[in-house]
Amino acid sequence: MSICPICNGLREMYLLCTHCGEQMLDSGRLIDFYDDYSPYMEIDLMKMEDGFPDTNSGQKCPHLYTCPSCHNDDVIFIKE
Repeated sequence: MSICPICNGLREMYLLCTHCGEQMLDSGRLIDFYDDYSPYMEIDLMKMEDGFPDTNSGQKCPHLYTCPSCHNDDVIFIKE
């Protein structure tokens, strides 16, 4: 099992919104938004069911980034 540097506070990412240019905010792992219990489930098992074909085998952690100005959402894959 590998670790995500964003989830574990080892690194920060600063992204600009492609629509308005404002700085986007990290809203956390995308899989945490699936249902009420997903934040408590095993991460590797959730990656098998997240709808992305290579998040588990490619060791990627999908994060949801949100723009506070225009409310644009982007999924960014973080290399673990």
